[in-house]
Amino acid sequence: MNKKLSTEIIEQLRKIITNPVCELDFSNNFELLCAVMLSAQTTDKRVNLVTKELFCKFSTPKALMQANYDDVYSIISSVGLAKTKTINLIKLAKVIHLQFHDQVPNDFESLVSIPGVGRKTANVVLAVGFKIPAMPVDTHLHRLAIRLGYIKKNQSVLEAEESLKKYIPKEWWIEAHHLFLLFGRYYCKATNPLCLNCSLKKYCKFNNE
Repeated sequence: MNKKLSTEIIEQLRKIITNPVCELDFSNNFELLCAVMLSAQTTDKRVNLVTKELFCKFSTPKALMQANYDDVYSIISSVGLAKTKTINLIKLAKVIHLQFHDQVPNDFESLVSIPGVGRKTANVVLAVGFKIPAMPVDTHLHRLAIRLGYIKKNQSVLEAEESLKKYIPKEWWIEAHHLFLLFGRYYCKATNPLCLNCSLKKYCKFNNE
């Protein structure tokens, strides 16, 4: 990979993904944080269904902090890892209310100190919530980084993040995250990718996976 090749890839992605935005529903950064945490191993569509009720019943960190486990679990039970996420949601809300005075922090180290918040979730909140350049890498971006030659097949999510940040201009990071994610979600899928008429075929190493 090099910066020229990476730029070509981004330019092609811009032609395919014409509205590169987050598909999670949220009205503030607390809701965004909860939604992203819930999205692990779950589709955004499923998360949006459960958060509609969740945020209606528990609209503030204090309200969610004081929520009964069973009440929260009954709302989010259809998402992956629901039992663990229920515990983490309540703990997360407590930290946001008591430690951060109801304000989601805008720095990486503070974010990853919150229960249930990992590197990807923190980077999504920075990029989407605060518009701070970051490169969140989920399974879609990791897959695309391999297929498009940013990393080798056996390299990690963190190595994918580092490579994408190296070869993509910082001012493009937020946009690029959405471009790769949506392209991976709807076109370059894990199984049965839409390869036939793909304009990125010449860059792709899918057949060598």
